[in-house]
Amino acid sequence: MNKLLGIFIILLFSTSCSSDLDFNQANDLKLEPVVVANMASFDIKANQFIIGGVEQPLVGDVVNFEVFNDPDFSNNIRRTDFFFEFTNTINRAFIINLYLLDDNNTRLYAIPFSLPAYSGSPIVVLKTEIFENTKLDILKKTTKIAFAIVLLPGTPLTATSSGSLKLRSSGTLYFEVQ
Repeated sequence: MNKLLGIFIILLFSTSCSSDLDFNQANDLKLEPVVVANMASFDIKANQFIIGGVEQPLVGDVVNFEVFNDPDFSNNIRRTDFFFEFTNTINRAFIINLYLLDDNNTRLYAIPFSLPAYSGSPIVVLKTEIFENTKLDILKKTTKIAFAIVLLPGTPLTATSSGSLKLRSSGTLYFEVQ
C-alpha cells in the first residue's frame, strides 16, 4: 500500500498542465509612466533689488535646459505640464516672463506672469502651462530658459525694505513607451 501511495504521489507531481505561451504579446506592451520633478526655485529678498544703493528695475537669469538632448527621452514624451507658484510679500508689483530659448538664444515661447503688490496678505499666483502637440515640439527645441523680472513703479525700495519674491515650480512629464 505504501509503495502504491508513493508511486501515485510521484506521478501526481511529475505531471503538469501547460499551455502554449504567446511571446508576441510583448510587442503589444505599452508603458505610460508619469514623472514629477522639481524645476526652478528662488527666494529674492526686497533688498536684493538694490545694488550700490540704486534700485534695479530689471533682473534676470538664464539657465541651461538640456532635458531633450536624449533622443529616447524626447521621442517617448507625450505631454509636459509646468506648474508655477509665485508668492509676493514686497510692496511692489512685478511682471515676470519665462522665455524658452534655443541654442541661438532665439525666443521660442514666453510664459508671462503678473504679480500685484503686497498689501497685507501674501500675494500668491498659480499657473500651469501644458505642452502637448505643437507646443511640445517647441519645448523639445528648448535648450535654455530665461527669467526676466521687471519691478513695476511704486514706493522705492531701500536696503532695509522687507518682503520677498518666491518661486516654486515643478514639471510633470507624461511618457508613452511602446
